[in-house]
Amino acid sequence: MQDELLNQPGTGGILIQGTSKAEIATAHQSFLKHCSKLGLARFLETIEETDCTIRFRLCNPVDDPYPDTFNTLQLCNTFQLNPHTNIDDLEKEIFLSLLSGPLTFAYPSYAEFSAAIRIRINIVEAARRTALAFHTSKIERPADFWTYNEDRGFTILPGKQLIDALRKATQPETSGERYAFSCYRATEYVILLALAQEAAVSNPALLQQLQQQWESRAIMSRRFHDTFLTEFGSINQPLPISYYIPGDRLWFRNPDTHSADIDGYEGSWVFYLGNGLFSNFWEQEKPYTLPSKCIEIYHWRHGVTEDASGNLHMDEAVVAERVRTTLDSPEETAHILDLMIRLRDPQGVYADGGCIDASRECPRFICPESSDIFLPET
Repeated sequence: MQDELLNQPGTGGILIQGTSKAEIATAHQSFLKHCSKLGLARFLETIEETDCTIRFRLCNPVDDPYPDTFNTLQLCNTFQLNPHTNIDDLEKEIFLSLLSGPLTFAYPSYAEFSAAIRIRINIVEAARRTALAFHTSKIERPADFWTYNEDRGFTILPGKQLIDALRKATQPETSGERYAFSCYRATEYVILLALAQEAAVSNPALLQQLQQQWESRAIMSRRFHDTFLTEFGSINQPLPISYYIPGDRLWFRNPDTHSADIDGYEGSWVFYLGNGLFSNFWEQEKPYTLPSKCIEIYHWRHGVTEDASGNLHMDEAVVAERVRTTLDSPEETAHILDLMIRLRDPQGVYADGGCIDASRECPRFICPESSDIFLPET
């Protein structure tokens, strides 16, 4: 369902659907009340209303190019928000990003819209707390919550709750330890945790299904993507380079074909945390900016080493030193960013593209009446 609603033609903004005129009127009032609570009502315009839909957009409240260029990286500066310390400001940034985007973000009900906002907040908060030990081949989970089988992946031990297990595996403040993950698998755990937390509120039956699923078999990789996520934007219709919504999962591609052959360095999966920052699971206290992430990926080409057997490895110390040197040179920084802050080439092509992906990803619908999450084991 969400794939059909997202990426549809329209004038952008947030589109809420309903089954009757009365339902739309209620959704209209609820949306306005929420925006008023957040202090955003004066920036809002209703640009379309029918018996079964209502659409909201962001009007241009300040002399700033943001609404026209879809640059959300400076949104917090424009609206004086501090989403890292103020959850209301995080919610405001999510609202403003959705309202001003180039796509229509459509929801089958106001309840589904509200759930989507809470899930994004959950993702950001979990991603900020996630700190892991990077390893391209080693995998670890807390032995008192998880067990491993080659066919079933990591599953939850009997009597253990999914939410607790996910927190303990990813958040050192809970477990006291860092466990080895790939960045891709870590993003799956963060998304699953956010969905499970919201399901506990809005769809307890789905939470029970998730619990049963992970007691039986883990859903991973492409199957995880297809089950839980919707992708918006594409190579043919790319999102603007500076357009991100807090809670987005996205990929930075390594455009260097040589270093991209090293397992784990094909690219980097992260979440957008808001206020121009991206998650850093390996040094959580040092989230990336768009420039710092692009510069790090650029210098992966300089960290390649080869062992006696001809296998390629990455020397992170070399990369870190190169990054420091680059950041000390405005000229070199500008040169590298000119190469990297470009849309990536298509899959399999390494030419003049940079590291910016054309799309982002967000979770599917979760409310009982409209959920499009279907689990294979349940």
